[in-house]
Amino acid sequence: MDRFSVLDLSPVNEGATASEALHNSGDLARHVEAWGYHRFWLAEHHNMPGIASAATAVVVAYVAGLTQTIRVGAGGVMLPNHPPLVIAEQFGTLEALYPGRIDLGLGRAPGTDPSTAAALRRDLHESADRFPQDVLELMSYFEPTEAGQRIRAVPGAGLRVPIWLLGSSQFSAKLAAMLGLPFAFASHFAPFALIPALEVYRSEFKPSRRLARPYAMVAVNIIAADTESEARRLFTSLQQSFLALRRGNPGQLPPPVDDMSGHWTPDERASVDSALAVSFVGTARTLRRGLEALANATHADEIMISSHIYDHAARLRSFEITSGVGRRMAAARRTAA
Repeated sequence: MDRFSVLDLSPVNEGATASEALHNSGDLARHVEAWGYHRFWLAEHHNMPGIASAATAVVVAYVAGLTQTIRVGAGGVMLPNHPPLVIAEQFGTLEALYPGRIDLGLGRAPGTDPSTAAALRRDLHESADRFPQDVLELMSYFEPTEAGQRIRAVPGAGLRVPIWLLGSSQFSAKLAAMLGLPFAFASHFAPFALIPALEVYRSEFKPSRRLARPYAMVAVNIIAADTESEARRLFTSLQQSFLALRRGNPGQLPPPVDDMSGHWTPDERASVDSALAVSFVGTARTLRRGLEALANATHADEIMISSHIYDHAARLRSFEITSGVGRRMAAARRTAA
């Protein structure tokens, strides 16, 4: 687990605009590149007032244009919302513009509610059922063009855009194993299927031209600060956001509060705590203990970090602290080896 990466949803703070959120994403990308993070992924969500990355390929292009070396991609594109050819063209274009730096992560969920999915002109159930076939179709568009081929992705054909499958259950783990693709598990909001999904992925993995051995990434929430109390306070923004989502009223990312006790019922707290079980909140020392335990439990090849923090400067500081933890963990592993 020598690689740390970033999952960003371009969070829109209460009282802020999508423009500010997107510019914050660009600023974050520049910082984490300097701190040695490996990837910077953006996620597709629709009709969410607190998320500005709905047009994911557009934001990927913006971030890639602001950076030089960090890999940039989608974590992910929700394939049921799109014809595979369109995604192949979009990410083929990105790879043509930023060769060797683009990733394409694919999810099976719509990233929104059923009404919004219908507004996207996709049949939710049929599209989800077609996910394996759509993945194969999408992969085919990146193959070299054959004689007589009538439909091709331009740009796209012949480009080696790495394709990942994302999931929060065993379904995508099995499909990634069958197709010989890297797999990323969304334990930052769906923690309890993590170990079974990784076991299935590794045990059923079939080597492919794209990947010779299983490669698993695990997504986690990290809120780091210089004191434990400040980290806990910053974490309340994410807790409030998940609470609003469970109440069916998603909104912009709220500012932190000193005490959550008056904001939720015991049942609501249990539900939010369950969803956020794979979260590490505290100082560098606390983070290192948690991440080492996670590494021992999952044997993940890479950790992808989501940090929903209201204050942009505090968010940058969280990623800076985490990067130091990652370097110390890597140095300790090299010494032990």
